[in-house]
Amino acid sequence: MLSDTEIRKKIDESDRELVELSIRVASRQLVNHREMFKVKRRMARLKTILRERELGIR
Repeated sequence: MLSDTEIRKKIDESDRELVELSIRVASRQLVNHREMFKVKRRMARLKTILRERELGIR
């Protein structure tokens, strides 16, 4: 299980990756647009885990 700091680090990495993918989409260099959705979903899952820990659910 990841610690809160590790999860926040992964969220930051995913955010940077999302920015890079957005730039690639804008310049028409990205062939597979599904990558953006995968990164967004990964970020949402990580944020959900953090929030559940804050609320004491997990």
